[in-house]
Amino acid sequence: MNKNKPKYKQIIDAAVVVIAENGYHSSQVSKIAKKAGVADGTIYLYFKNKEDILVSLFQDKMGQFIEKIEHETTSGQSAEEKLLTLVETHFEQLAADHHLAIVTQLELRQSNKELRYKINNVLKKYLAVIDNIVDEGIQEKLFRNNLNRRLVRQLIFGMMDEAVTNWVMKEQKYNLEEQAQDVHSLIVYGLAESSK
Repeated sequence: MNKNKPKYKQIIDAAVVVIAENGYHSSQVSKIAKKAGVADGTIYLYFKNKEDILVSLFQDKMGQFIEKIEHETTSGQSAEEKLLTLVETHFEQLAADHHLAIVTQLELRQSNKELRYKINNVLKKYLAVIDNIVDEGIQEKLFRNNLNRRLVRQLIFGMMDEAVTNWVMKEQKYNLEEQAQDVHSLIVYGLAESSK
């Protein structure tokens, strides 16, 4: 993939806006090209088709999420602090870009099975970040050790995801980031050792 070529980011950023405003199915490659200020043919130097743009967009933005979370969490932090950083970063990134929030929460859901498979593959790295925090929480005796890891990972991601979707559906009429503490508390107390 030509991620380092100068027009790649331009096209990705244009695609986020066009897909958010028009919906994935009504977002022709020509609309994305026009928004990016490039010729239609230029898009195909970077992407195979519209589906490839959507998957690449998600890959790119999810990569930035993971990078930011890894940058914000330090080895000196407890699992509880890392979990709060994860939730806050997730909400911050999407609250800062409402077009991206619409694309990730609504447009990525309407896709076909093959596309969903590709999206889930991109998500694996993010879920691995959650797994690591949960494992650390178990080692620190913050969380009980008989947890179904796979289910826990889905529930943590699902809780953040649903909070963002609800915010998008309510047309961002309230502050998403203010919910980070509550979501964090629900996760921590839900997974806690019973003695806590």
